[in-house]
Amino acid sequence: MRFLKSDSRLIGVLLVLAITQLVGWGTIGLPAIVGRDLAADLGMSLPAVFAGTSVLYVSMGLCAPWLARSFALHGARKVMMVGTVVTVPGFVLLSLAREPMLYFAAWIILGIAGSATLSTGAYIMLNEIAGRQAKNAIGALMLVTGLSSSIFWPTTSFLSGHLGWRGTCLVYAAMMLVVSLPLYAFAPRRKIAGNAGGEPVKASPPAIPRSTFGLVVAAITLNAFVNFGISAIMIELLRAEGLTPAQALLFGSMLGVIQVSARGLDLLGGGRWDGITTGLVAGTALPVAMLLLMLSEGATWAVAVFILLYGAGSGAMAVARATIPLVFYDQAEFAKAMSMIALPLNLASAISPPLLVGLLTTFGSRGALGLTLVFSCATVLILVLLGRRRPQVAAAVS
Repeated sequence: MRFLKSDSRLIGVLLVLAITQLVGWGTIGLPAIVGRDLAADLGMSLPAVFAGTSVLYVSMGLCAPWLARSFALHGARKVMMVGTVVTVPGFVLLSLAREPMLYFAAWIILGIAGSATLSTGAYIMLNEIAGRQAKNAIGALMLVTGLSSSIFWPTTSFLSGHLGWRGTCLVYAAMMLVVSLPLYAFAPRRKIAGNAGGEPVKASPPAIPRSTFGLVVAAITLNAFVNFGISAIMIELLRAEGLTPAQALLFGSMLGVIQVSARGLDLLGGGRWDGITTGLVAGTALPVAMLLLMLSEGATWAVAVFILLYGAGSGAMAVARATIPLVFYDQAEFAKAMSMIALPLNLASAISPPLLVGLLTTFGSRGALGLTLVFSCATVLILVLLGRRRPQVAAAVS
């Protein structure tokens, strides 16, 4: 927690991002609560309704590389303010949707806005203030945003019960203008200095080989595929292992608590490990958990250990995914790197749930677990290679 003592500007940015990221991620989780109402009103199947989230991730991924220059020139604060304004017509259009075409168009707009406001922009803003020391701040932010569903699922349920899902969308549009936009407007400015031409002053760190960037992208993307996919199908996966619906819900509900707890433990570590080391330790727990579940034939004790290992590993790996680039890139290059990484990361997040559901349906739990086991092992091997390429400064810190 040393960063909290050292920089009041960082505390200010962290408070702003904690609120705005909670609002951002919480509001787009709307289908989880009103999905059946959406399906009934729009004449769509429930899977088609949830495909809106996949459209969101694809839009976010495709737009992210285009924002790299804007982040570098104008800073995350201004880009996130524009993205917040763009979110408003997305929710308004969603509230007006009467057919699938407008429904998916709304999610495209929300995805474009999300590429500027969700996660990537937040990590860039923290890096602008803290540089390579932003790992603890990112961990603290993820600890808070992990509670978004716990806060906004009951909020969405309450609002939709009184206003309907259309009214809830309008409330969330207003929330962007009344809550998020003013917070960004008064957030501390970045520390990166600019020259007379408006270009950011660039440091001259040792050049990172393109192959190293490729390994960073591969590790982050493979783990995102596993984490987003398994989390999406967790209840159905446990039922395929022989658990009753009530047991599957009980064990599945423990996952979020364990993930958030793991992020908290990483934060309390005080930054002793960099993103690669955190990833290696946390990433090793994932294949062990999956192998245990594959060999256990659905034994209750094995499911409990699986939830514990997978929850702790995936929770800490979420922090690692966001902080591995800090090992290799300085403030000037971090925004560009994160924007480029966002494309494959979001595409993996979009395709993993339907793909794993298909494997689960066709081949049973062994099909889904087998693919994620391979991807998890590959992630660990890539992190080992990245550890050997760690820059000398980062290696000394870790």
